[in-house]
Amino acid sequence: MTLTINYRYRLHPDPIQEQTMLHWLEISRKVYNYALREIKDWVNARKCSLNYCSLSKEYIIPANKSFPTYYNQQNALPLAKKAFPELREVPSQVLQTTIRRLHDGWNYFQQRGYGFPRFKKFGQIKSMLFPQFKTNPITGWQISLPKIGKIPINLHRPIPEGVVVKQARVLRKADRWFVVLTLQSEVSRPEAQPHGEAIGIDLGLEKFLTTSDREFIERPRFLTS
Repeated sequence: MTLTINYRYRLHPDPIQEQTMLHWLEISRKVYNYALREIKDWVNARKCSLNYCSLSKEYIIPANKSFPTYYNQQNALPLAKKAFPELREVPSQVLQTTIRRLHDGWNYFQQRGYGFPRFKKFGQIKSMLFPQFKTNPITGWQISLPKIGKIPINLHRPIPEGVVVKQARVLRKADRWFVVLTLQSEVSRPEAQPHGEAIGIDLGLEKFLTTSDREFIERPRFLTS
């Protein structure tokens, strides 16, 4: 059985690292909004009537163009990096999880029928996810993040031995930085062994309870004086 727990720690980045992470959050916001714009354009193009069009504006998208799924938009990131070089500054998996976040919201909207994803304003993207690590990113009192380096971390709660750091979510609250580590460990759960013997129980009107061992429990009479 796999046991999953989350621990949150305070980060203390230096000014350069902080500016880098703020820049990454802003790039993630732009990627989120661009991907959402593709979805909204596709949806709006399917709303126009076959008999007439609006006098003000209309979304013209080829009828055979498929819906911009998560995999389509994720696979388009390499081409987007050629057109927008700043995307190369952010780890690819961070951008992929940003698009994943959008489509999680879209799927939630499809299930309940309301809550269409909205565009994010400046500063509304406050976290980024590093979904996997090849090695343990924690060394002493530092955590190593791709393209950022080692950041001091306040390990006020020791990480248990034998667990693996599966992912790390860096988030900003007010002017402070935190990291939520997802830890996993394989644990064995002992099976409950049968013991004793089976007992039959019958609930009746004359006797409140009768067992197969011929034990009788009288019916309680709460109103008897």
